[in-house]
Amino acid sequence: MTEQQHGYWRVSDGSAVSAGQAQIVWTRAAYPALTDVARRYHAVITYGELAEQVQQASGVRTRIDQRHWIGKVLALVVREAHRRGDPPLTALVVHAADGKVGAGYQDVLAVAGQPPLADEMDREQHAAAARLACYRHFGADLPADGGIPALAPRLRASVARKAAAATVARPPAICPTCFLELPATRVCDSCGETIAP
Repeated sequence: MTEQQHGYWRVSDGSAVSAGQAQIVWTRAAYPALTDVARRYHAVITYGELAEQVQQASGVRTRIDQRHWIGKVLALVVREAHRRGDPPLTALVVHAADGKVGAGYQDVLAVAGQPPLADEMDREQHAAAARLACYRHFGADLPADGGIPALAPRLRASVARKAAAATVARPPAICPTCFLELPATRVCDSCGETIAP
């Protein structure tokens, strides 16, 4: 049987591997990959990058899109980190498009006995604090102040852009009759005309 005929296979000999076996092998490869990320302050890794790394390191491959299996691998990593007493390494894994942790991050909370976080930004702030715990635990070179929790770079940039756009001052409203700046009441002091917002 060739590698194209089964979903998971060993690169060394093309032999078939079950999905469950692949997930276990990939979990073993994911743990050291994530601890390497944790050794670099404010570093993160995307789901796609991690998927490629675990396949490369383990010698077990699939053509199945990582969206269908990486969450199962990360759920096993969450449990292993908890068992070892390590911080939640899965906080280091983010989406390439927006820099956010996935919905599976709720596993971190569940294993720790915490309630789920419904608000997406609350989840991101929790993940930022968990990443800092990872950097500290795994020996990242931290600043003198011990470091700060931070959103993933792509998400941080997006939040900063939105904040900057929100603080841009709107031009003052002008009365179309008198051409004077309107007060907050939007009633012209000169002619008494009321202007809709």
